[in-house]
Amino acid sequence: MAQLPTPALRAQRLAQVDVAELERRLRERVDGEVRFDAGSRGTYATDASNFRHVPLGVVVPRTVDAGAEAVAVCRELGAPVVSRGGGTSLAGQSCNVAVVLDWSTYCHRVVSIDAERRTAVVEPGLVLDELNAAAEPYGLQFGPKPATHSHCTLGGMIGNNSCGSTAQAFGTTAQSVRRLEIVTYDGLRTWVGPTSADEYDEIVAAGGARAELYRGLRAIADEFGDEVRRRFPDIPRRISGYNLDALLPEGGFDLAKALTGSEATLVTILRAEVALVPLVPRRRFVALGYSSLVDAARAVPAVNEHRPLIVEGMDSRLVRYERSQHVDPAVLDLLPEGDGWLVVELGADDDETLRARVADFRSSLEGSARSFREYDEREAEHLMWVREDALGATAHPHDLRRTWPGWEDSAVPPDRLGDYLEDFNRLLDEFGFGEASRYGHFGHGCLHISIPFDLTTADGVAAYRAFLDRAAHLVAHCGGSLSGEHGDGQQRGQLLPVMFGERVVEGFRRLKALLDPSDAMNPGRVVAAEPPDEGLRLGTDYAPTTHKDLHFLYPHDGGSFDAAVLRCVGVGECRRHDSGVMCPSYRATGEEEHSTRGRSRLLFEMLSGHEDSPIRDGWRSTAVRDALDLCLACKGCRSDCPVNVDMATYKAEFLSHHYAGRVRPASHYTMGWLPVWMALAAVAPAVVNAATHLGPLSRLGQRLGGVDPGRPVPYVADHRFTDLYRRRGPRGSGRRGEVMLWPDTFTNNLHPHVGQAAVEVLEDAGYRVVVPQRAVCCGLTWISTGQLGIAERVLRRTLRTLAPHLRRGGLVVGLEPSCTAVLRTDGVELLGHDADMRRLSEQTRTLAELLDGTEGWQPPAVDVSAVAQPHCHQHAVLGFDADRRLLERSGVSLTTVDGCCGLAGNFGYEKGHLDVSLACAGTELLPALEAAPDDVVLADGFSCRTQVEQAAGGRRAVHLAELLAAGLRGAAAGPVETIGPRPGRPQPLPEGPRPRPWVDRAAAARGAR
Repeated sequence: MAQLPTPALRAQRLAQVDVAELERRLRERVDGEVRFDAGSRGTYATDASNFRHVPLGVVVPRTVDAGAEAVAVCRELGAPVVSRGGGTSLAGQSCNVAVVLDWSTYCHRVVSIDAERRTAVVEPGLVLDELNAAAEPYGLQFGPKPATHSHCTLGGMIGNNSCGSTAQAFGTTAQSVRRLEIVTYDGLRTWVGPTSADEYDEIVAAGGARAELYRGLRAIADEFGDEVRRRFPDIPRRISGYNLDALLPEGGFDLAKALTGSEATLVTILRAEVALVPLVPRRRFVALGYSSLVDAARAVPAVNEHRPLIVEGMDSRLVRYERSQHVDPAVLDLLPEGDGWLVVELGADDDETLRARVADFRSSLEGSARSFREYDEREAEHLMWVREDALGATAHPHDLRRTWPGWEDSAVPPDRLGDYLEDFNRLLDEFGFGEASRYGHFGHGCLHISIPFDLTTADGVAAYRAFLDRAAHLVAHCGGSLSGEHGDGQQRGQLLPVMFGERVVEGFRRLKALLDPSDAMNPGRVVAAEPPDEGLRLGTDYAPTTHKDLHFLYPHDGGSFDAAVLRCVGVGECRRHDSGVMCPSYRATGEEEHSTRGRSRLLFEMLSGHEDSPIRDGWRSTAVRDALDLCLACKGCRSDCPVNVDMATYKAEFLSHHYAGRVRPASHYTMGWLPVWMALAAVAPAVVNAATHLGPLSRLGQRLGGVDPGRPVPYVADHRFTDLYRRRGPRGSGRRGEVMLWPDTFTNNLHPHVGQAAVEVLEDAGYRVVVPQRAVCCGLTWISTGQLGIAERVLRRTLRTLAPHLRRGGLVVGLEPSCTAVLRTDGVELLGHDADMRRLSEQTRTLAELLDGTEGWQPPAVDVSAVAQPHCHQHAVLGFDADRRLLERSGVSLTTVDGCCGLAGNFGYEKGHLDVSLACAGTELLPALEAAPDDVVLADGFSCRTQVEQAAGGRRAVHLAELLAAGLRGAAAGPVETIGPRPGRPQPLPEGPRPRPWVDRAAAARGAR
């Protein structure tokens, strides 16, 4: 039997690693970022699995050669190594007590595309969607497409042998791998792939380490071949184990395919040559509804006869859980009648053939189904969102237990899926897990599920282990695979004998011993695996710090901050590089630490109570503070994250405790107390404007105040909106009743014309406008700087002023999205026990919401083209649908920017944030403005308007109220200066190149495609 180290021996060897010397040599020899600090180690301690292992350190190589050198340094000092791509592994294969190689930050080039051969050479950190974007002009794509396609890397896909929904038509990643450039832990660097008999003879004749490797591979194939043929299930998704079948003569003695799916336990992959497939020109989605998911599963063989591109199954629990997560009901209502569904995609080269295929499919299947529906392209896209968001939606089902991976991707022969599912349902009920949703890639017999395991008590962990054993025997009885997509890792490694028998597992051990005799490549995964009930992220020693002095109520998490932090499941949607608000700091930096997931991991480490946690200083942690420093508090994650992590709230809570009883950064006093300073500035605005625009002297003042000297300070208006309005008084009929216009600090003191325009529009719509009789404030700036005690006092004082209006049922109309979002959500999450605060939350409207719901009022004709930059809090909390409808009714031809402007209140003004702020703007906003130089720019947020002005060469943006008011006057097509006049002159930032950390280095790393 091949001898591999026991866990005890591994621990002994780890203790002998000179970590300080390891760090020193890596810094000296590796072209990359070497991070052994507490924050980095905490950030990379988990992936998307149940496990947690604090790494020795992290290396972010700038080139694949640097990655190979990092392996060499680790070999010299006996340190284990694990490669990491997107970090979304569900079986624990991308976290280990090792040196983590994060390939995703720099090593993401498309080296070449050969359109004739339909191949591409790629680096391991390349994101799948980026490869497909590069291949699309050639009419090609990479076949497999996991649900994480927007942020999973090719290296990770090769490591896991990933599949996704499109594997139904194009097979697993192994079937798309042609060659791999690898480096072994012992230092052999070579390209590998299929090997003919002649090539084998040449390799052996040449001698050396490569010859020794190939002789050993041939010996394994000869010794274990018959047992592999007997025990390997003949199913579309046999992902478990090593691909020993690829070393057999009928497998082409293909080492590249044998290494695919080995989860970084055998070699380090440096580059890959992969096959591309033609794009399918015409496609159509259909859905079949059944009385149960078991009935849907039994229909799969008949569906597969029609050679579909995709066959996805889902149950009614998934729909119910997504509905509770506030997924658009119209999207969920796309599914036809039933309690279980098959969603099928058919394809063809032309429309006529596609219509014939759909008609044939319908005539063959409709009679056996309860319902049938076809979808257009947009509906199909929304329907796939339902399926791709399933992991997040089922992790935190409303009013049910938290669920976890563990048995989330078993696969059986498709013609046995119905029987397997029926038996599996009984097993779930036996263990009390029946509420879990079932879904998956049914065409390949693959079932996905997140299960409400109790992973914090001894009895719960014992039940979890017992369930895994029972489920493994069930899937083996059905001729299936423990894993049909996500791999074995630590989760299923010890269960492999149940599926393959001891003899085949001995073959796996021999392959491991041949390629990694030191057991230093991701040890304890796949073979000689650590038990699935050890090294748990939670575990029986999970003892999170309980805080009774929290400011926010965390109503969706039982009032618990640690439960809120634990929301993150690691799926990595915050690491997307394409459109979306979440996560602007990650998109600007490319750093895991500056993603929503990375920050959640560090907060977890801070709270977890694990003895080996690198974060030991609680609320005083500088590592957590530094990770939160680049959080823009945009709240994009609140809406875009599948599990609704709200990092802006967590940041505010952390800062409140971190600085309790201590001197704060200067910016917290300058920008955090902005409402106070604006009230004082209103006494002598001309003096204030002169003082803040005195060149070097003003910049010195900015430095002292924690404000980036590169940011021009906004001009204060000559007169506040509330003063102007009180002199003017209400006008119009007021036939629709009274509304209170909220005089936020920004509108009131900096852009009062926005308030005046809103009054004009509201009065035209028939409302009587009033403003509060005394100064009010939502506390936004104190919230964003973590001065929550002050924010609460400010809000309570405001509520006393508003109480008479609120108790009469009066509406409050907000103009500044960030302040309106406080009235709608933050305020009630701070003071939810206050009845007036709940009234304010329920009775607050945006201008667009009020006008869109005003029956009988027609907005003025505007008839212009506009680029709209929705404020991030508008996107996350308030929504932009009412604005869109109102603008369409006004005749506006609208282009909406799908991303953060990057200024985000105080963030973009704080010292050291300017470059990241502009990099955020450079991802979506600035390209959209450059593409539409003559369009009106629409931005309700003061921050967004300021960023447009400063980053886009002085271009002016206007508020919705200003555009509608101009329409009422017939001036919407006039100069923007007349639509939205501003105090002072435009203040564009100086032209010229400015370092943008991620944007520039990403371009340099990718090179010319």
